[in-house]
Amino acid sequence: MERAPRISFTSLGCPKALVDSERIITRLRAEGYELARKHDGADIVIVNTCGFLDSAKQESLGAIGEAMAENGKVIVTGCMGAEPEQIEAAYPGVLSITGPQQYESVLEAVHRALPPVHNPHLDLVPPQGVKLTPRHYAYLKISEGCNNRCSFCIIPKLRGDLVSRPANDVLREAERLVSAGVKELLVISQDTSAYGVDIKYADSPWKDRQVRAKFFDLAKELGELGAWVRLQYVYPYPHVDEVIGLMTEGKILPYLDIPFQHASPVVLRAMKRPAAQEKTLARIKKWREQCPDLTLRSTFIVGFPGETDSDFAYLLDWLEEAEIDRLGCFKYEPVAGAASNAIGNAVPEEIKQERWNALMARQQKISARRLKRKVGTRQQIIVDEVGPTVAKGRSKADAPQIDGAVYLSSRRPLKVGEIVTAKIERADQYDLHGSVAGF
Repeated sequence: MERAPRISFTSLGCPKALVDSERIITRLRAEGYELARKHDGADIVIVNTCGFLDSAKQESLGAIGEAMAENGKVIVTGCMGAEPEQIEAAYPGVLSITGPQQYESVLEAVHRALPPVHNPHLDLVPPQGVKLTPRHYAYLKISEGCNNRCSFCIIPKLRGDLVSRPANDVLREAERLVSAGVKELLVISQDTSAYGVDIKYADSPWKDRQVRAKFFDLAKELGELGAWVRLQYVYPYPHVDEVIGLMTEGKILPYLDIPFQHASPVVLRAMKRPAAQEKTLARIKKWREQCPDLTLRSTFIVGFPGETDSDFAYLLDWLEEAEIDRLGCFKYEPVAGAASNAIGNAVPEEIKQERWNALMARQQKISARRLKRKVGTRQQIIVDEVGPTVAKGRSKADAPQIDGAVYLSSRRPLKVGEIVTAKIERADQYDLHGSVAGF
């Protein structure tokens, strides 16, 4: 019998790109292709690139170079593929370059270079598709693209305007994942709270009812599936207030990932950030009154062109008052094609670094203070890794890969994907430590 063609895969960038990779792999597995663990044992390599920042482009070029050196037959896709000139100049020998979400073009390139051995048998693939995340959690992408025109960002240029999936399509995928054993759904898109605006919040039939393609309606339905539902990349539009009630009812996790990016009104205007951000502190206060367990994660940019010492001081004061639980911070870097490149008043690198250090030091104190309040409480923990004496998991306040962890001791062996109750015994700047108190 002829050996199945083997494909090696490298996936770079954000969770949205990971979902693209999962879709490509699911289609290829359905056609009888096998996945190889190493480039040099494969017939062909696919590299899914990230092109958001120059540093990400360098990482992508490095991954393509590695694949070329170890294998030589390389197909490139993803965000960097939307502007292929740099890849073509560095590696003229790549077989094909396509942009993000161009699944059909990737499959055609694979078929040209490495035809499938036999006709597709869809039963080769589990109904939930092939996942690159562990079995107990999955990313659920509800839309592609973005309608915002933030001055530092080229994602709309790479991925296009917002295209929302019908609500019943998202819910079918979510139901399949949960029935396959997924315990946590991470809802993602470029702008999760804008979901449905492009399709005028159209109804679609689900079970015995119609469900609108609207942020609140979708979150409510996902909350009925029996899994943890975590909302990520949420812009603070006014209607976000509505989902806090779902959190207090226990339908979705009391967690919001909101990329605020800054607090100074002057900088936010220069960034062309959407949503009414000037009333954010009052809204955060109200959210926390309604849902005291709410965890807020965010990302910020320091050193944006024109950012003054007083803008930065404003941001630090704002952070202190907002008490953001989890925070990622980036030093501004110009991206080819971004409108912010024309602003001028560049902040020197050493000042960017000083501000980054100051912000992270301030946030460390805020995070430690917030975590300390959890000592002595009982928390539900989902187990991600199991060691000989200590297991590593996450509370409802922690998204995988980006937030802190909870380290657990247990009298009986724990299983990956299990959800247990733990008593929290101590906290440090980013993580919690405790022992299992119930199953």
